[in-house]
Amino acid sequence: MATEIKYHKTASGTIIAEVIPGADLISGPDDILDLMAEARYNGSGTMIIQDRSLHPDFFDLKTRIAGEILQKFSNYRMRLAVVGDFSGFKSKSLRDFIRESNRMGTIHFVGTLNEALAKLDR
Repeated sequence: MATEIKYHKTASGTIIAEVIPGADLISGPDDILDLMAEARYNGSGTMIIQDRSLHPDFFDLKTRIAGEILQKFSNYRMRLAVVGDFSGFKSKSLRDFIRESNRMGTIHFVGTLNEALAKLDR
């Protein structure tokens, strides 16, 4: 996967990996494992992914792609923020999933990069 990762170092010293949107979409757990391994190698236990870097099927919960990808973050104890505008999704189950993820604190769905950096710097 030829996806680039940019690293942010916060004032508190946290290193946050940001997946830069490119031509390749994250479409399954194998794609994310490579990115997670690279981020860990570079000292990051947190990651930011823009919604446009995720295959559209991620947001269709029936495909189970979101669950499979997000389970990897849980298994490897890595926090994630997904950045995008989620207000346009009509699916009640997806809205509930986003709300529950935000409540739990390991996975965050946020509107801006700055919001993602703030959530992951805690």
